[in-house]
Amino acid sequence: MVSEGLLLCSFSRLRQASAGRLPLVGPRRSYSEASSDSQYLHRSLVPTMHYQKSLPRLPIPKLEDTVRRYLNAQKPLLNEDQFRKTEQLAVDFENGVGRELHEQLIAQDKQNKHTSYISAPWFDMYLQARESVVLNFNPFMAFTPDPKAEYNNQLIRATNMTVSALRFLKTLRAGLLEPEVFHLNPSKSDTQAFKKFIRWVPSSLSWFGAYMMNAYPLDMSQYFRLFNSTRLPKLHKDELFTDESKRHLLVLRNGNFYTFDVIDRDGNIVKPSEIQAHLKYILSDKSQVPEFPLAYLTSENRDTWALLRQKLLDNGNKDALEKVDSAIFCLCLDDFPIKDPNHLSHTMLHGDGTNRWYDKCFNLILAQDGTAAVHFEHSWGDGVAVLRFQNEVFKDSTQSPVVSPQSQPAPVDSGTAVQKLDFKLDNAIKEGIKNAKQNFDATMDTLTLDVLQFERGGKEVLKKQKLSPDAIAQLAFQMAFLRQYGQTVATYESCSTAAFRHGRTETIRPASIYTKKCSEAFIRNSSKHSVAELRGMIEECSKYHGQLTKEAAMGQGFDRHLFGLRTLAQSRGTPLPDFYQDRAYARINYNILSTSTLSSLAVQMGGFGPVVPDGFGVAYGIHDNWIGCNVSAYPDRNVQDFLQCVHKSLDDIFNVLEGRKFSH
Repeated sequence: MVSEGLLLCSFSRLRQASAGRLPLVGPRRSYSEASSDSQYLHRSLVPTMHYQKSLPRLPIPKLEDTVRRYLNAQKPLLNEDQFRKTEQLAVDFENGVGRELHEQLIAQDKQNKHTSYISAPWFDMYLQARESVVLNFNPFMAFTPDPKAEYNNQLIRATNMTVSALRFLKTLRAGLLEPEVFHLNPSKSDTQAFKKFIRWVPSSLSWFGAYMMNAYPLDMSQYFRLFNSTRLPKLHKDELFTDESKRHLLVLRNGNFYTFDVIDRDGNIVKPSEIQAHLKYILSDKSQVPEFPLAYLTSENRDTWALLRQKLLDNGNKDALEKVDSAIFCLCLDDFPIKDPNHLSHTMLHGDGTNRWYDKCFNLILAQDGTAAVHFEHSWGDGVAVLRFQNEVFKDSTQSPVVSPQSQPAPVDSGTAVQKLDFKLDNAIKEGIKNAKQNFDATMDTLTLDVLQFERGGKEVLKKQKLSPDAIAQLAFQMAFLRQYGQTVATYESCSTAAFRHGRTETIRPASIYTKKCSEAFIRNSSKHSVAELRGMIEECSKYHGQLTKEAAMGQGFDRHLFGLRTLAQSRGTPLPDFYQDRAYARINYNILSTSTLSSLAVQMGGFGPVVPDGFGVAYGIHDNWIGCNVSAYPDRNVQDFLQCVHKSLDDIFNVLEGRKFSH
């Protein structure tokens, strides 16, 4: 099973830096409902997709580099005998069938210059997976509360966020959304003068113009799937569906389905006071949770769900399902407040199964106390698009709210405007829902989630020490697992390759010979090493992790290349090469530690499930003065003990950085 976990990636640090040009705090402005500017977030001088045609193509690494990097990642996981066997298989692969596959991949890539070599296989990987999307694939990101407490009312915040999301949609589709660009020298490239210049550079050359100014445009091909999109269950392989012509919102409350238009016939956003009125009407509906809540079906095995969906269609539910699938997005209104961070994680990552449509492009979830989050289906895209959306919605809804605590809903007939969807269920469908609920409840009952906040320091301290903050967090995870379980295991960190056309992600492999050596020195042999020696090992880890991060972001990791070659080998219909049948290859792709990082002023927390039954899902954020982790696991692993070990490891590292020894 493969999961990108949270979307959230090393390159997101670059993305977040570029997002920094959009301040998340500042003076509020108000719009009159008649103002044309109220339809858009902003009006970019440079068209949204201006750079898309000239983005560089994702490179295919040299085969010898891929094999070398693969073997380097295997060293900390294998003993000498195991490594010698794996090394021989890798050399034979490089000199034999691997070379043949590599040349075939290059030839295929040359015939598909409009995309990347990984794009189609990666979509297939997601869409062919038969496991439930819940926990296995879909992550969540929770919004920071509105700085003005009175705006965190459920109805007010739902209205403001819905309108901001629609402004994002309209700005994107009008080509007025600022292109996603990472500025290495913002004083030169993130200026009105540069934008006025670059807008006249032909699209086919625009990337080079930005590059000359140390600015790096990012791929935005995924953005259109943010809206009006749904993953449709099909036997053997799902489909992605998008219908940009539809103008309605889907709202779920107590497992009941409601729709109403939020874009009018002229293409304008419906008046915010009317949207507020319709949402108030839905919140006042006394309907209880249905006896057979349909939403459970989206949590099922994909083939099971595909068969049940066909039964729904055969039973006369075609129009209702089309309303669900084509809705701009799904707004989920929960009838309870959030109690604590753990409750927040459980609520936003999976909920109780009744009030989410897990197949939707994204669910915007609002708890009763105004706590908000995005829960998104992962096959269509990665963290770059979702985090940009979340940053913009947070900024716009907090700085430019369309309704306030004093606002009155419009005096409209919501009973006519809001349609409550009715589904016709036969006994087979009811039985399917009943089974889906049992499977869902059984799985969620086994999931543990817990959070850690380490407050001795964060980015500021580590950067002053000339260390990579991400490397230190990853080192702490390696030390923690060694402390808890006595071994080093396969570890995954997601990294975006959005600097390239149709790039998706690459894997950083944080478990290295350097982290293993350093972890063992801290945990098993600390008395044998001076503070200076331990400090030197930390620096080695930081330097090597920085190298791995740079290689991954530049499309020079090994995981996607080997995945592409394996896909080609499978397409031949012959037995897989011995290299892929090596137990060590299976082990390195069995990611017991699946990690992903996120830092944004718009986001207070993110999370995702473990990608293997005996693994940890580690979502973490490195802030200026603290480090936060949100960790998930099934019963084979103890989350609380792991987080205690992470805290102890960070304490030990910070003691050494302060020139002090530590105690066991």
